[in-house]
Amino acid sequence: MDWDKLRIFHAVADAGSLTHAGEKLNLSQSAVSRQIRGLEEQLNTNLFHRHARGLILTEQGELLFDATSAMTKRVDAAAARIRDSEEEVFGELRVTTTTGFGTLWLAPRLPKLYEKYPDLKVDLMLEERVLDLPMREADVAIRMKEPSQADLIRKRLMNVRMCLYASPKYLAEHGNPQTIEEVSNHRLICQNTDSDQVAAGQNLVQQLMLNDVRSMLTVNNYFGVLQGVLHDLGIGVLPDYLTQDFPELVQVLPEVESADVPVFLAYPEELRQSKRVAAFKDFVQDEIISYRKQLREKEKD
Repeated sequence: MDWDKLRIFHAVADAGSLTHAGEKLNLSQSAVSRQIRGLEEQLNTNLFHRHARGLILTEQGELLFDATSAMTKRVDAAAARIRDSEEEVFGELRVTTTTGFGTLWLAPRLPKLYEKYPDLKVDLMLEERVLDLPMREADVAIRMKEPSQADLIRKRLMNVRMCLYASPKYLAEHGNPQTIEEVSNHRLICQNTDSDQVAAGQNLVQQLMLNDVRSMLTVNNYFGVLQGVLHDLGIGVLPDYLTQDFPELVQVLPEVESADVPVFLAYPEELRQSKRVAAFKDFVQDEIISYRKQLREKEKD
């Protein structure tokens, strides 16, 4: 099969338009159309349904697009390995993690990474969906559970627990509950139990809701929960790693907490020699060591 025709087909399928694909490939619309027509004749099938608003893949087109997408990701992976043979750390690194951990722990620490590697380009993808690392949807993942995908190098970074926190102003105005039953007299701020989250956090929220909480604010990520707590709205269910960057938070009912949530860093086996991945991994591990040291010092005090 003609590789150039496959490359053009992939661009058209991705763009959904001959014109947009031509602009991306620096080819005329007629040249792109000829290549697609030639590929369809070679395969003896229609790859697109043609509509006034654009192109839609046929069933056969979908099959071919799946194949070209996999090919593209493999080529990107090969290119990444070639670039990583250089001595310097530069270029793009795609990192995926949850919205809460990414916004509240990782992003505030990235200046240290850029200070050491100013030519690094980090693409931070924050979502609860688990991206496919072997298929190169991302280069590195930080997740709140051990990855189940094969061919991944994984390292356990730390454990996190979900606890109850409030602002000093809120507690001064509404009192500090002394038992879990007294939480029902306060506004609870937490993730909605229907939203994607770690099971340990979900279980803690469900336990608290058994006490007939009179008022609630639910948010679909911990960043929103934190904002509610900082603005004196109520008592929030939040990960304990926040205490390092938000020391003003007051822990409510310290004995009420979730089970341990393991935090893992993972990346594909094929990126074992990647200098970008190694630089990011070392940076995260150094920050974890600093975090643990601060916790130990706080416990001594």
